[in-house]
Amino acid sequence: MSPHPNIRGQGGPLPAPVAGALVFIASGAVLVLEVTGLRLVAPYVGLSLSSNSAVIGVALAAIAYGAWTGGWLADRFDPRRLLAPALLAAAAATALLLPTVRYAGQLLRGSDPGNVLLLTMLTLFLPAALLSAVTPLVVKAQLGDLAMAGRVVGSLSGLGTVGGITATLGTGFVLVAAFPTSVILLGLCGLLTLTGAAALGYELATRGGRPWQPGQRGAVAVVALLGVTGAGLAPVLPEPCDTETAYHCAVVTVDPQRPSGRTLWLNAAEHSYVDLADPGYLGFEYVRWIGALVDALAPAGAPIAAAHLGVGGATLPRYIEATRPGSTGVLFELDADLITVATDRLGLRLGPRLRVVTGDARVGVTGLGAATMDLVIGDAFGHLAVLWHLTTAQFVAEIRRVLRPDGVYVLNLIDQPAGRFARAEAATVASVFRYTAV
Repeated sequence: MSPHPNIRGQGGPLPAPVAGALVFIASGAVLVLEVTGLRLVAPYVGLSLSSNSAVIGVALAAIAYGAWTGGWLADRFDPRRLLAPALLAAAAATALLLPTVRYAGQLLRGSDPGNVLLLTMLTLFLPAALLSAVTPLVVKAQLGDLAMAGRVVGSLSGLGTVGGITATLGTGFVLVAAFPTSVILLGLCGLLTLTGAAALGYELATRGGRPWQPGQRGAVAVVALLGVTGAGLAPVLPEPCDTETAYHCAVVTVDPQRPSGRTLWLNAAEHSYVDLADPGYLGFEYVRWIGALVDALAPAGAPIAAAHLGVGGATLPRYIEATRPGSTGVLFELDADLITVATDRLGLRLGPRLRVVTGDARVGVTGLGAATMDLVIGDAFGHLAVLWHLTTAQFVAEIRRVLRPDGVYVLNLIDQPAGRFARAEAATVASVFRYTAV
């Protein structure tokens, strides 16, 4: 390799289709990692503003560092010879993501900001940085005339952006809904391996017979070994989820003190407790408060009509069915797979009097008739936070519309010790309802 600062590569500039494909794939792969990164760390550190911020921040840091490093290397070495190693190293790092996060996650479990940031760094930084180095390498390898520099850089930057957009939409709308995160990552590893092998084959075919040095061959062999090891470990790794839904890592555990008791965990947080043998048993304190309201809402045993915003483990729908036979209900749940968990493992029974509407609760409530409900229970969360669009005055007014004159809206909140959110939401509810209690 030559240290000459103007070296472009001994085989001439990369053809535009080859350069564009490499940048498109590498940039798209970074966004696949970013989208799936939150799902990787959520079972250990939760799905929160901190974990969201950590994933975005680490991804941006990796992009910046990778681009800087790739540019630095491109000015000192033949960039065409670095493309295949960069892609193959990124494939190996992607294959090692699952072992890394599964074992490190056990040690860094919890919502401490330091743990969140460290686990995210261990998960995303290396493969994203390696992939981000590809674009400056390709730019240097394709430049044949400084007069064309603007066009080359602009077109490759545009292709990289299109690759990122395609990967973001494809991963969020298609891949996550269809495949577990482990399958997505192994598929990405395979794609990067094929791309790296193709880049290596192209470089070998166009470099004029100059042999690779033993050190270069050894480095490629080590990278290949790491990739195969990571991919091979995937089937035997400890799986953090019983069910990986489009939104949650769901785990159902047995209560050691109560054999029929089950706890539903979503993204490392306790969400619901049910007793399969006794639907009248309410394990969580806030659910007991709501249960007391259900008991006082109408004469004992009288059926009611209830709407549930968020299902979780379906504790309260089962309680109402057991204590007020003949009641009707509608469950609004964004995550269809969570309904399957509730019916298969948590004792939820659906039927003509208890139906599910899959989708956003704010949209779903608009489909309910006026004055048709005795009770609306708001218990929809994104990890430990109420979804903000379910707390507005407009939505509360919609709840008031569907309630009968003596109907009740009960809302579960999680807040910090200062209580600012609880006070704000109490004021919002009080602006619509005549009587409000906290």
